Amino acid sequence: MEFDLEYARRVICAEADAIASMTPIVNGQFVRAAEMLYHCSGSCIVSGIGKAGIIGRKISATLASTGTPSHFLHPAEAVHGDLGRLRREDIVVMLSYGGETDEIIRLINLVKQLQIPLIAITGDGDSTLSRHSDVVLCMGKVNEACPLGVAPSVSTTCMLAIGDALALTVMKARNFSVEDYVRFHPGGSLGTKLMTVDQSMMFRPGEKLPIVNVEDSIRDLLQKTNDVKRHGAAMIVDAEGRLVGIITDADLRRLLTRHGATAFDLKAGDVMTAGCKRIRADALAAEATALFHKYRIDELPVVDADDRPVGMIDVQDIVTIKVVG
Repeated sequence: MEFDLEYARRVICAEADAIASMTPIVNGQFVRAAEMLYHCSGSCIVSGIGKAGIIGRKISATLASTGTPSHFLHPAEAVHGDLGRLRREDIVVMLSYGGETDEIIRLINLVKQLQIPLIAITGDGDSTLSRHSDVVLCMGKVNEACPLGVAPSVSTTCMLAIGDALALTVMKARNFSVEDYVRFHPGGSLGTKLMTVDQSMMFRPGEKLPIVNVEDSIRDLLQKTNDVKRHGAAMIVDAEGRLVGIITDADLRRLLTRHGATAFDLKAGDVMTAGCKRIRADALAAEATALFHKYRIDELPVVDADDRPVGMIDVQDIVTIKVVG
């Protein structure tokens, strides 16, 4: 069997050329659609059937992962109970190249009864879908790349590009940050790579930290850190609250073995490891991993811009989120 590779190349070129021809769709109607999504107090409900429905699911997923709450509503399932997903504060984005599919028209009537704003992504500006939509993003007629000229290919690729442009434009307007993206993708490899120390450390803002002053005794250290949650070290600070050293559980065991009961009267500043390694809260967790590996330590103080402790990260926290250096 010989495959027509030149035809395959023409398919790719046809879809690429069609996408490039979609730029005029970024006009006043596009701005209105973006404004509607940006100011929506509910969810963006994306709907479509067939191949357009599959594209709709992807657009909905992109919206949801970039700061715009969204889910997909199948037009046929809507009349069998899923209409309950819709709320007055929502916005519906409906995908249909021809804009005349029976299931789409039925759903249009239901959406209009609920007085929910409707955005259409379609190829026919005079279709039933277009006439009943508040905003129409019309890509015009396109020639499908299918040998028969009928299987959705170019049209669905253009729908996807338009949906991505809309979702990402709204994302940019929201000033959606890397930290926001990580929060929505905690289980993904990208999210893990971008996770910060602040997001992965064991202590949360406002929680009591294992901190003692350089002038405190070891007895004071044990009393002050007794009710602090899981930790394997105490951070030592000077009179201004800046980090100057660390004392680990292993340090205490060695100290008691060497000095016995007299160890309790020693000052923290005299037995601490001065100039200990530390990391900023806004650093990547991967940077903490590198320090754990390089210096073979188990606990790492987390400090702010003034070198004051704000938390502590444990090597087990890194293992749990599977950050690799």
